[in-house]
Amino acid sequence: MPTWLITGCSTGLGRALAQAVLERGWNAVVTARNVSSVADLPALYPRTALALPLDVSDRTQVAEAVRAAEERFGGVDVLVNNAGHGYRAAVEEGAEEDVAELFATNFFGPVGLIKAVLPGMRERRGGAIVNVSSIGGRLAMPGSGSYSATKFALGGLSDALRKEVGPLGIKVVLVEPGAFRTDFAGRSLQQSSVVIADYDATAGLRRKENDTSHGSQPGDPIRGAQAIIEAVDTADAPFRLLLGSDAVEIVGNELRAQIKEIEQWKETSVSTDFPE
Repeated sequence: MPTWLITGCSTGLGRALAQAVLERGWNAVVTARNVSSVADLPALYPRTALALPLDVSDRTQVAEAVRAAEERFGGVDVLVNNAGHGYRAAVEEGAEEDVAELFATNFFGPVGLIKAVLPGMRERRGGAIVNVSSIGGRLAMPGSGSYSATKFALGGLSDALRKEVGPLGIKVVLVEPGAFRTDFAGRSLQQSSVVIADYDATAGLRRKENDTSHGSQPGDPIRGAQAIIEAVDTADAPFRLLLGSDAVEIVGNELRAQIKEIEQWKETSVSTDFPE
């Protein structure tokens, strides 16, 4: 039976995914910064669930979590980098220390876990790495520049990674959800304390106090978890997996706009070549 190691399991998509994996009878290493928030899962599934504390920005905890997973279950077959949080601020408003912490959690945390599980996956010539990104990794909205920067970085890393490890039998799936009914836009959302009035009509509209989307997002975490399992469990796994009707529409519109701009500026673009 496969062993999944999932980060950020206290609520939302991570929690739904952990429950779905365990309901299938598979092994799950469920992690959260506050391990008490996932302590009920080993109580329900004592033979197949292992709950561990994990702050993905803590390299010692990352190494310990992977080592514990290997000792208990023999190895990690599927890594799901789900832990992360949002950050709202105009680029000018963002505090350097806040953005550094955002990258430590949303980007360097997944990198550390990937590097920790790959030796075992390479040895077994199999496995899957699932990196939970966002439609914010395809386009950036006002007020989410720093957050999108972490997800664009994760997408670029994942694209190279799949080409490196694919020949070794290891899958990489980049999950790009739209708006899901989780704590992402509520408790987990952080923002800058600096407010610049000139951005009130752009980035300011998406500050927490002005955002009314929380609790009414279209995405269902339970259905999202099922889609991730389906993608990982198929031989022809997609690299990019959009989740949600909003994700399909928004990313589709963005890609069509990009293609249109390429065509509009094609003559200028190709004019920069050396003459033949």
